[in-house]
Amino acid sequence: MIAVTRLNGSQFHVNALLIETVEQTPDTIITLTTGKKYMVTEHSSDVIRSIRHYLRSIGIMAAITGPADTQSEGASS
Repeated sequence: MIAVTRLNGSQFHVNALLIETVEQTPDTIITLTTGKKYMVTEHSSDVIRSIRHYLRSIGIMAAITGPADTQSEGASS
């Protein structure tokens, strides 16, 4: 889960696995797969950074991003 802040200043946590879109209008809008929308004070890039950090912490990001240098993998000269 990631921590975000409502426009009234109260902080809450959102399940990052349920986030479908993060939109940057004047405010940031997070839309969940359930259709629920949240308007938060964080910038969209900060929300995305939090999502990536969370995914890395539970091992999902490592599974979907391969080795840094895929060109040399299995190559023969």
